[in-house]
Amino acid sequence: MKILREELGLTVREVAERANVAVGYVSTLENDKENKTNPSKDVMTRIAKALESTVTEIFF
Repeated sequence: MKILREELGLTVREVAERANVAVGYVSTLENDKENKTNPSKDVMTRIAKALESTVTEIFF
């Protein structure tokens, strides 16, 4: 997620605003190396759209 965001030249704040989620939540998802955070389908869809990608490419 972080790599894709950086490739698009977006900040964490910009992704959060586009996806209508908290900045801290986007940061948590990006830094969750052990996959302990479990976003809802709705949140995954909104983040994928914000990153001009698909849920599968970002989260699976």
